[in-house]
Amino acid sequence: MEGIVVKSTGSWISVRLPDGNRVDCKLKGQFRMQDIKHTNPVAIGDRVEIEHAGADSHGMITQIRQRDNYIIRKSKNLSKISHIIAANLDHAYLIVTLAQPQTSNGFIDRFLVTAAGYYIPASLIFNKIDIYTPDLLSILDELTGIYEQCGYPCYRVSATRGDGVAKIRELLKGRISLFSGHSGAGKSALIKAINPALNPRIGRLSETHQKGMHTTTFAEMLELQDDGFIVDTPGIKEFGLIDFEKSEIHRCFPEMDRLLPQCQYKNCTHTHEPGCAVKGGIDTGAVSSLRYNSYLSILNDR
Repeated sequence: MEGIVVKSTGSWISVRLPDGNRVDCKLKGQFRMQDIKHTNPVAIGDRVEIEHAGADSHGMITQIRQRDNYIIRKSKNLSKISHIIAANLDHAYLIVTLAQPQTSNGFIDRFLVTAAGYYIPASLIFNKIDIYTPDLLSILDELTGIYEQCGYPCYRVSATRGDGVAKIRELLKGRISLFSGHSGAGKSALIKAINPALNPRIGRLSETHQKGMHTTTFAEMLELQDDGFIVDTPGIKEFGLIDFEKSEIHRCFPEMDRLLPQCQYKNCTHTHEPGCAVKGGIDTGAVSSLRYNSYLSILNDR
């Protein structure tokens, strides 16, 4: 049988069959050490083949189909090992909040670079607009202007009040979409607003640090009423890039990639070379200084 991985708790992997039924499966031993670069050989969204004897029995994953794409980050405790967040995605959405908690520009850009590096279209959803002060709304206008100029669609929503939820619901139809962001950014609340039949756990903020407290323990693919799926991920504190060479980073900044042909040198790193169109673009407004600083920060981590 063929199916798609919709949940993995480490011990058990839940596979959704084409008829909508789910089978709890184990992973065949040969896959456990097949690729030690990743902490999880099977990821949410993987298309797999299983052996299954029938009702009330567990299955065995015998084959993992080649992935169209996947999104990864550094494992929390092992800097040289990566964790596959999800595979075979149609779109990736980062849930961003400017307060309670605040999402940094560096976090946003590292997420977008990773999505671009693995050929996953990405957008930003700015949540909690109902609590934004006039100053925060002004910052929101600035940020949406920056990222939309780069080619990233930006959406403003309030999961609690309902603003913008219908638009997001429409975008998700018939697609496999990833929702990611910090704990407390409102991923679970937004999912429930999109589809009230779902009941993801909704967390609260730490009053001391105004940071999200983890509620989603494992990533899970949730089935929507309108023929679509959301991959709900645990809250992420940091987004560490892995498997990127320095020479590849600027290619994942669309506004910089567009200017590369205008640089004096074909292999321009946009750091010290004369005649760099990207550095010149900062003066003209074609490149945001915020984005450029994120680029330099990522380069320094390589």
